[in-house]
Amino acid sequence: MAKIEPKIFDELKTALVSFGDKYFVGEELNRSKLTDDLRNYDEALLSKLFEVDFIKQHFIKEVAGQKLFQIEQLEEAVLYNDYWDTSYTKYENRVGLASKGKFLQDSQDVVLDFPFKDGVLTASMTKEDNEDGYDDAFLNEVIEKDEIDRLFDKKVFVNVKRFGDNHSAQHSIAHGITTELDNGIVSFDKEKDNLIIKGNNLLALHTLKEKFIGQVKLIYIDPPYNTGSDSFLYNDRFNHSAWLTFMKNRLEIAKELLSSDGMIFVQTDDKEHAYLKVLMDSIFENKYLNTVVIKAKASSGASGGGEDKKLKKNVEFILVYANSEAQINIQQKPFPLTEYIQERKDEGKTFAYTNVLVNEGTLEKIGETVDGRGEKIELFDVRGYETKSVSALAREEGISIDDVYLKYLDKIYTTENAQTSIRDRVRNAVEDEGYTIARYVPVSGKNKGKLTDVGFIGGTKRLVSFLSATTYIEDGVAYKTEKAGTLWEDISWSSIKSEGGVEFPSGKKPEKLLQRIIASATSKNDIVLDFFMGSGSTQATALKMGRRFIGLEQMDSQIEKATTRIGNVISGEQTGISKDVNWHGGGSFVYAELFPKNMGYLQDVIHAKDLEELKSVYDRMLAGTDTDEPADISFRADLSKIDWLQGFDENKRLLVKLLDKNGLYYNYSEIDDKNVRDLISDEDYTFNKNFYEGGD
Repeated sequence: MAKIEPKIFDELKTALVSFGDKYFVGEELNRSKLTDDLRNYDEALLSKLFEVDFIKQHFIKEVAGQKLFQIEQLEEAVLYNDYWDTSYTKYENRVGLASKGKFLQDSQDVVLDFPFKDGVLTASMTKEDNEDGYDDAFLNEVIEKDEIDRLFDKKVFVNVKRFGDNHSAQHSIAHGITTELDNGIVSFDKEKDNLIIKGNNLLALHTLKEKFIGQVKLIYIDPPYNTGSDSFLYNDRFNHSAWLTFMKNRLEIAKELLSSDGMIFVQTDDKEHAYLKVLMDSIFENKYLNTVVIKAKASSGASGGGEDKKLKKNVEFILVYANSEAQINIQQKPFPLTEYIQERKDEGKTFAYTNVLVNEGTLEKIGETVDGRGEKIELFDVRGYETKSVSALAREEGISIDDVYLKYLDKIYTTENAQTSIRDRVRNAVEDEGYTIARYVPVSGKNKGKLTDVGFIGGTKRLVSFLSATTYIEDGVAYKTEKAGTLWEDISWSSIKSEGGVEFPSGKKPEKLLQRIIASATSKNDIVLDFFMGSGSTQATALKMGRRFIGLEQMDSQIEKATTRIGNVISGEQTGISKDVNWHGGGSFVYAELFPKNMGYLQDVIHAKDLEELKSVYDRMLAGTDTDEPADISFRADLSKIDWLQGFDENKRLLVKLLDKNGLYYNYSEIDDKNVRDLISDEDYTFNKNFYEGGD
């Protein structure tokens, strides 16, 4: 069936042909490019469109003698065919996540104020508060496109301090700690320093953009799961569209911070996992790598004190996206060897490693061959070697089979029917049934570039594989390792309560989990970003692993937990992965807060306990104080609607509405204004100048 298009497409094609292929993909309109230039008021494009009678007739409206170009309506006509009376709908042209009839990808609004970690709330988040009649739903607000530039401008930092700067000079140099300037002002070195920022994470991400664009190697976030649960410290109740827009805003700027070889890991449960996958596919085009499934809870027992109505949740998901130059470092999962062998027996499987090379023999060179590149392979015959079975050794020595595996771990082997070119070349060069060693330099794999010995045995020259290649001994226990695929069921969550010396019920993630993620995507000194910092698990683990970190968090209680925890790490605390990485302390981080303006008033309004306290905040909003400017009011006409007889809740809602959310924090562009300069210390002023203008 022939494709039918509205008349507007014929008109646009005719008008835009003068631009060459700028607005075309083959013979079709490049709708994305066209709408982008419409939104940006491209002068050449608009001039051409003004010449088209059809455009003038349908999209130019005369109001009070002035002609207005209705660009938004034209944009919708270009994106969605159903703007016109045709048989084609926008959902036949595109499939994706939408809100209010528009795809999230095309939305020009930014949803800013939400509850949970990023929200303006630090209280009134629990079930008990809601039972008192408090409803925080009104705090979801939309910032219009024409305000976004100011909203996302760089912010002023205040209350800057360094944690971990009290080491000796020798210790500081050893750990790469940047010391304070002689006059007590905290300096910041992007190449060395770690950073924690208190403030709205969306605005903090944009504040970091200029300095860290394309610099972050790994982003890991554990955002609100949108579960509807009252058991969390935060209000974790969004509807799908609100939660997705909330995530979209943050992921788009996060994408810009990632390096060309960077990766992002986003952890969720099944409530929003599928929705988030579609959203991230849209934002990180063709960058999807894997979905990791994590066993987070045991499935035994019934929940709710009665019969479960559905299967109990015991897994969470991590969506992994990687930029084009990224290379994941596949990690190993450890299992106690005896348990690993027993599990295979229980499943009716054998354990192949049952031979012990009790005498390694001696090598005698018998010749040479070449690999596929013509490089030399030396061949050796192993003389006088001796093997025994694991069970035979156990009987001879009067010990258990488990003890044999522990005692002879580096001598236990199996043989494999490996299909390799090296094996073929050895088999062709050596015709006996003995034990042959091939010595050569591999061009790939874990031994790339290293002189390596590989054994082949028998007439068919089966590959000799030693158990020690995939095992290790720790504290007298042998562990078998397997490559970590997309199922991570081996990480224990049982001890996370004590990790870092701070408690964070239902919110912490094991340092072992963060260790695997960080090791998968980064090397020493790479930057790790977590903008839902919580109790600081990501930052604590990154510091112990020799990575740099950036953490963003808004809630006072979480900032206190995170800074305390990382301070404990600097002091050498021994929970989590400390023993694994031989951690003994050291390091430092710079702490800074986005300088609140309306945010301060907003929180005071929210925290007001009675009408008198609310009136006091209102008076300060209008008059300011010695330490704060008057609030920016969005709807000054609505000031007349304040009627204290209307009661506490109604006026609280109105005061929140009145505050201009575009002025939650002071912009850096205002720092030299006298009224702002007088509000911050000389030390903070110097830090801001150093951070933004001091160079890289």
